[in-house]
Parts: sequence; C-alpha cells; structure tokens
Amino acid sequence: MAYIKEESEEMKIEETFTVKLEDSEEQTDPMVLKEENQELKEEKEHEDCYEKTCFHNRRKSFSCSQTENTLSQKTGTKSPFTCQQCGKSYTQKGSLKVHMRVHTGEKPYMCQQCGNSFNRQASLKIHMRVHTGEKPYMCQQCGNSFSRQASLKRHMRVHTGEKLFTCQHCGKKISQKAHLINHMRIHTGENPFTCQHCGKSFSRKVNMTVHMRIHTGEKPHICQQCGKSFTEKGSLNAHIRIHTGEKPFVCGLCGKSFRFRGAFNDHMRIHSGESL
Repeated sequence: MAYIKEESEEMKIEETFTVKLEDSEEQTDPMVLKEENQELKEEKEHEDCYEKTCFHNRRKSFSCSQTENTLSQKTGTKSPFTCQQCGKSYTQKGSLKVHMRVHTGEKPYMCQQCGNSFNRQASLKIHMRVHTGEKPYMCQQCGNSFSRQASLKRHMRVHTGEKLFTCQHCGKKISQKAHLINHMRIHTGENPFTCQHCGKSFSRKVNMTVHMRIHTGEKPHICQQCGKSFTEKGSLNAHIRIHTGEKPFVCGLCGKSFRFRGAFNDHMRIHSGESL
C-alpha cells in the first residue's frame, strides 16, 4: 500500500496530458473536454517552467508566473481566469475549476482497488497501471519498460549521463530529484524512516524495507542453482560467485584475488601492517 501511495504521489502532469478523460459528464459535454485538455496543456507548461527555472536555476530571478506570461505573449493568447489563491492563470474557466482542487483538496476520482483518490480522472487512469502492470513506455536502448512517461524520461539519464541537479552543499551532480533529496540527508542527518519494531532510523525508505526483513524473516532473493535465499540482492550476487568461481577483488600489490570484499579487505591489512 505504501508503494502504491508513493507511485501515485509521483505522477507528473505531462503524463496526464497524454490520457483522454472519460468522465460521464465530460463525455456528454465537448466544451468541458476541450477546457480540461487545455488545462492539462497549461499544467504541463507550468511544470516544465518549474523544472527549468524554479528548481534548476534558483539563482535566476525569473518566476513561473513570468514564464507563463511570456508563453502567453508568444502564443498570442490571454489568460483571463486567474486563481485568487496562487495567481496562476488559465485561458479556460473549466481549467481554473479543475486547478482549484489543488487548493480545496477535492479528489473525486477514487481507485476501487486500493482507495487512493485523485483530482483528475487522467491521473487515476495512470495510477491503475500499478494494479494492471501495464508499462507502455519502453526504453529503445535497453528494453526496460515503465508505467509513466516521466519515469522513462528519468531513466534515459542513465544512458545520456545527464545530471540536472546539483547539491548546494558539496557540489555533487545528481541525475534525479529524488536522489538529490536522499543525498541531502547526508548533510542534514535526517533519518525520516523509523522501524516500528526496534526504533532504528534510516535516511532512505529502501534501507528500512531491507532492514524489516530481519524482523519478518523474509528472504526474497533466491539462488537458482542451490535454492539458498537471502534478504538482500547484494548478498545473493556475492553468493553466486561460489558457483561461478568469479573473484572480482584483486590485490594490486601481489595479484591475489578474492571472491568477497570482506576477505579482500582483510588481506589488504597484511600489506598495510594493520592488525587483524
């Protein structure tokens, strides 16, 4: 359930724009459909603006609203419908109506399988891929598939090496915003994920998930050759070397190789004179 919630919260506006709305009221009213699609388009422009000006270039004095005004000037369109709470403007009244759900918290579209709610039907449709397993967005370079276009876009940075985000503390370049948030906890010391069994805290949710297997006894990673199971994938990978004979850790001083990093580290102490 936590994963589904996390998946839902990460949904991007650019994906919702690609899905047609099918609400009964909207189906019978073409004008509402037109307004909703226009609103989604404007939301995407606003999201792009946020990423390009507000997050990546905070040192610049441009704001999203200024960028939106520039977009309107270029397209020759006016935005007469303005939100009184945040100042965001739209060209269609229906677009403003849908936008107001951000402030009111209204989420009329509910998933019948897990109970998560959304403020747009398009968002619900994309969320349903969590349950159906549908992954329509495929990477042409490695074949990995994704349920959301934004996920594919982030994945492509693995191939391009693009790193859009910079840590303001140490200058490290990072490819994804979520990874930057995790990295920042190194500097802040924040450990927001706490084990309810023993109280131990972690900076990343995935670390707590792995830790929980100590309490549950779950060992999801199974060796296909001997059937032995492990709590962590890294432990399974290390175990596989027993079967393959691989010894990837090589001493640069004497050439001796080792199957496990721990054994390699112990060996290096012999050269350094450090006591075991």
